[in-house]
Amino acid sequence: MNVEEQLAVLSRRCERILGEDDLRRKLARSAEAGKPLRIKFGMDPTAPDMTLGHAVPLKVIRQFQEWGHKAVLIIGDYTARVGDPTGRNKTRPHLSGEEIDRNAKTYVAQVGKILLTDAEHLEVRFNGEWLGKMGLVDVIRLAARKSVAQILTREDFAKRYADGVDIRLHEILYPLLQGWDSVVIEADVEMGGSDQLFNNLVGREFQKEEGKEAQAVIVTPLLVGTDGADKMSKSKGNYIGVTDPPGGDGGMFGKIMSLPDHLMESYYTLLTDFPKEEFLPAITANPRDAKVRLAKYIITWLHDAVAADAAEKGFFIATHGGIPDEMPEVALDGSGPHKLAPLMVKAGMAASNGEAMRKMKEGAVKIDGQKVTDYQKDYTFDHPVVLQMGSRKFARLRP
Repeated sequence: MNVEEQLAVLSRRCERILGEDDLRRKLARSAEAGKPLRIKFGMDPTAPDMTLGHAVPLKVIRQFQEWGHKAVLIIGDYTARVGDPTGRNKTRPHLSGEEIDRNAKTYVAQVGKILLTDAEHLEVRFNGEWLGKMGLVDVIRLAARKSVAQILTREDFAKRYADGVDIRLHEILYPLLQGWDSVVIEADVEMGGSDQLFNNLVGREFQKEEGKEAQAVIVTPLLVGTDGADKMSKSKGNYIGVTDPPGGDGGMFGKIMSLPDHLMESYYTLLTDFPKEEFLPAITANPRDAKVRLAKYIITWLHDAVAADAAEKGFFIATHGGIPDEMPEVALDGSGPHKLAPLMVKAGMAASNGEAMRKMKEGAVKIDGQKVTDYQKDYTFDHPVVLQMGSRKFARLRP
């Protein structure tokens, strides 16, 4: 592809490109010289799992890799200790160093589901490598590069200031530290969600001040979570994790099938490569079938096709009241008598005997399809039976 064709491909998932002419020059020069661009993406390991929200910019980075460029993944093991204030209406709680380090290890493993991970296409760096060496004077000099007025132009800071909500000094330092990452690793392009624009532009400005070529900034739209309203976020519980199981309770298939219809266009646009003229009419004609196709595409991408087929089958068996072919098995200590509540806990259907008894009283529990409500009753089993709670939890009890 020539440069304009490449930009056209990027436009599908790019909300804005800051320094588009710079990017044109960089792409043209790279093609001529055979020197790959360095595509930066930073992630603070504040939770153990990446979500499909992270996958949006990572898909753009994968496209750059396929064109021969190198992804530079910055794991913010140091900036996570400061806490990114982006999009927050209050100060982010501090994580322990042990939590951050544990989460960071999972991030490195998870990017392999989306990015090429050979040394030619991926470089993984931890910003504690350079930020951890900065002394107090270094930090003060970095802070001197920005005014309070400039920092308060950030939408989230401006709102908190107007609402009288505290902005702590360490939060003001965060975008400066992230910007310095771009200087150190000599980024040509920085990827980020639209909520990261201010931070990304700080890096571009710092590079200019250091006499380096300024990075282009590519901003991707924010993926709305399963609630249909807010940005996908672990803290809000409206997420689909990259490592979520394909099917079953809390699995990818069920979460995607529960998405509001109005999200389908953005999910197809940002997470798939299907042409719009193909998926838009399909969404309009039959949103349910469009969700099935989307779920199977994403599961095949992040797991495999066999898992996608199994997740589809399991979902429709469960939602139509059927009994799946495969389920967990619980070995009983003889034929009985048994109280049902402890067996439900042992099968992983309930967290406690109290919860199990409550589910029985609600009429949510069945044995071989027959509803049971007497939680005090003793049961004997001389053959295997299927224990069911709700429409999606099954276990086979074997005496």
